[in-house]
Amino acid sequence: MKKLKKVAKWLGRFIATLLVLWAIFAALTPPLAERNWNVDQRILPEISIDGDKVSIKNVRNFIYRTTDDYTPRYYDTTFNLNDIESVWFMVEPFSQNPGAAHTLVSFGFKGDKYIAVSVEIRKEVGEHFSATKGLLRQYELMYVLADERDVIKLRSNYRKDQVFLYPIDAGKDKIREMFVDMITRGKRLQTHPEFYNTLTSTCTTNIVSHLNKITPKNVPLDYRVLLPGYSDRLAYELKLIKTDLSFEEAREKFKINERAEKYADSPDFSKMIRIGE
Repeated sequence: MKKLKKVAKWLGRFIATLLVLWAIFAALTPPLAERNWNVDQRILPEISIDGDKVSIKNVRNFIYRTTDDYTPRYYDTTFNLNDIESVWFMVEPFSQNPGAAHTLVSFGFKGDKYIAVSVEIRKEVGEHFSATKGLLRQYELMYVLADERDVIKLRSNYRKDQVFLYPIDAGKDKIREMFVDMITRGKRLQTHPEFYNTLTSTCTTNIVSHLNKITPKNVPLDYRVLLPGYSDRLAYELKLIKTDLSFEEAREKFKINERAEKYADSPDFSKMIRIGE
């Protein structure tokens, strides 16, 4: 029995030492802009802001056959910031863990033009997400600028996850400020890379940091920010979602899966998934 206790004690010390050495190694490893990136995150958008004019090159708009089989496609676009009209909050709960989810925001402009901003890990070829690795400085952070037919349809039509798309109650000036803040940060990350962190720098915590710059009352520290599968409930309680419905009714109304399937090939995809909002 004493021998077993000694072995267990030695193993505990050995594992603790390995963890300390790993933490030191991770802390000394800088984030990099150049790696062998996965195809869907290899090409970054080029962003320029000139007064009220925002030009974006390489907006991602892949054609998917499955989640892993796709044709890369990009386009260039220009927005007038005076034409900004709305901002939307998307929640994609993961079926295997209801507290886990991906969140993103999408900005609407006159003429039913939308562009989505998705904060993600920038994956290397063959790399997959791990919450544990996300704590150990293993993933760089990136802001994906994409067409909704890419980032939303990927989740609703190909991953077959539930997708909720909520209109956010905010004035146009504040929406404009948030949009500029997000794309400016995305552009900065291209030359000043940072690590993703499962607790402090995720899709949702970064959205909250941008939102807190434009709201008179900050989003409070809440477990639902760390468990974004419940983040829409928090947004509802904070009256950020533009609706008079109960939360359950709002969830039903703003679930877009059926419409995303029905209008999958429509050039008016973004407009049609909002029918009835």
